[in-house]
Amino acid sequence: MQVQVNSKHIQGSVRLQEWVSATVTDQLDHFDDHLTRVEIHLSDDNAHKAGSDDKRCQIEFRPKGHQAMSVTHKAESLEQAVNGAATKARHALEHLMGKLEAKITPSKVLSDPLQDEEPKAVKDALLQEEFLAKQHELGNS
Repeated sequence: MQVQVNSKHIQGSVRLQEWVSATVTDQLDHFDDHLTRVEIHLSDDNAHKAGSDDKRCQIEFRPKGHQAMSVTHKAESLEQAVNGAATKARHALEHLMGKLEAKITPSKVLSDPLQDEEPKAVKDALLQEEFLAKQHELGNS
């Protein structure tokens, strides 16, 4: 998986890029085989002015064989924005992979304990219950 970090109005450094890349990669590591590229965009929406929720992290990722997906998270700090966006990206991929697995594998049926028994045994058990219920009714009459 190729990871690229871009920043706008944020002092970019090798250390920042490594930290952001590692944080996002840790969240998406489970999907490494399913992703071709991840592009991370960091920005400070209010430039160098103070303000709440002005740090923004957008993560664009491309699952193999699918269109690119994108998530965004705004927060008060860059760390919160990156962690929030990485979590959203992981959830989006979990959702996508879940939908793909549902299409590939047959739908799961709730297990019925009576289905685990032989059909004849089930039928016999039902007949025995019916017989005992009728005997009980006749005895109470």
